[in-house]
Order: sequence, then C-alpha cells, then structure tokens
Amino acid sequence: MAALGQSAAARQDRELFARYADRRDPVDREILVERFMPLARSLAARYVRRDEPFDDILQVACIGLIKAIDGFDGERGRAFSSYAVPTIAGEIKRYYRDRTWTVHVARDLQDRVIAVARAADALEAEHQRKPTVVEIAERLGVELEQVVEARAAALAHRPDSLDAPVRGAGDDARTVGERLGTAEDGYRGAENRAELRWMMRVLSPRDRLIVRLRFERDLTQEQIGERIGMSQMQVSRVLRQSLVRMREGASAEAA
Repeated sequence: MAALGQSAAARQDRELFARYADRRDPVDREILVERFMPLARSLAARYVRRDEPFDDILQVACIGLIKAIDGFDGERGRAFSSYAVPTIAGEIKRYYRDRTWTVHVARDLQDRVIAVARAADALEAEHQRKPTVVEIAERLGVELEQVVEARAAALAHRPDSLDAPVRGAGDDARTVGERLGTAEDGYRGAENRAELRWMMRVLSPRDRLIVRLRFERDLTQEQIGERIGMSQMQVSRVLRQSLVRMREGASAEAA
C-alpha cells in the first residue's frame, strides 16, 4: 500500500511538472513549492551556520527551489529531487560566497572556511566538546596550517562596525571607532605654524628668526641668545615687541 501511495504521488508530481512546463501557471508553481518545501528546509538546516539566522538561509533555499522548479525537465525521466538538491545547495553556497563576505577572500579559501565550520560542528556533536585543530585537519584530510588559515579568514566574514559598542566595556559607552581613534594635534600645529608665518611678515629678518626659534623650534630664550649673540633679556624684549607688532598687524588685517 505504501509503495502504491508513493507511486501515485510520484505520478501526480510528474503530471504537475508537465502541466507547469506547458502553461507556466504561477498557481502550479506555488503548489510545487509547497510540495517540496520540506526538501528546501532540510537543506537549509544542513548548511546553516551559527552566525547566520536559519530564516535567512531558508529564504535562500526557497529561491534555489524556485529555480529548480523553473529549470526542471521532467521529460528526461529523472527524479526532481536529484536535480533540486544540487541546485538549492549551490544557491546557498553562492549566498555564503557572494553576499556574506564583506572582505574579499579567495573562493577556495571561502570553501575551506565552510568545510572547517561544518567539520567542527560535526566533531563537536560527536565528542560533546570543542574539537582541536588537529582533529578538524584529520577529518578534512588537510594540513594544520590550512585549518588555522580558514579560521582566521572566517573573521573577515562579517567584521564589526566601528559604530558598535565596545564589548565587555562595562559603563564605557564609547564605540569601537571612538576607542581606536586618537586626537591628532599635528593638524592644529601645522595651521598654527602657517598662521604664525603669515603674521611674521611685519617683522624684520632678525626678529622673525627669534620668533621662529622660540615658537617653532621651542628653544629657550637663553638658547636663542647663545645662537644669535644676544643676552636673554634682549631676546625677551624682542619677543614682547614682536608679538605686539604681530597682533597689531593681524588686527589691522581683520579690520
């Protein structure tokens, strides 16, 4: 009786596929999608990863199922499942390759990342513990370095946003970007030096040199005096007078 039931269901599927191939009626396609949805769901469960929501992978599997229904040729005599499984699986793999990698990684390395993740899940289910790199390498028949490389590449799968809050920071509400960033005083210093040079145009060459040695080279008044043959007191007087003239020149320009 069970065999007869299966034969009747298979015959109905063939008739429905033939009718859909002839008419391309959306209602027939919906019926076929509903009929083979368990297949799409089982493949989505097989390929889903811990860092991906199951519903997202199921949606991708459904897209693959629709493509399989549209592309299936029942005249060739093979079962729909033998055509649909690689089509749906391929769609899921393309999703992982092309849509979830925000950093460019070579295709062969992407495949290895998926293989390592699946092997790790299988080994953890078998041994009820996290597998070692050696165990994963033995399961896949690859070198240890290849497993390590795949795990490192997996970090590029979905990098954290710079706007994300710092993990484990307690009361620190700063983002990752704010923690990484540092104040750069060089730009302000460059602007100040440019403005200083512009203001020094009112000074004589000697006074300009003294101001530059003091505020650009950060020499003390005593060091400046030793360089140009003046006493510290004379250097101090030149600096005061120079600053007054520079302020007056800047005020006159602003007016």
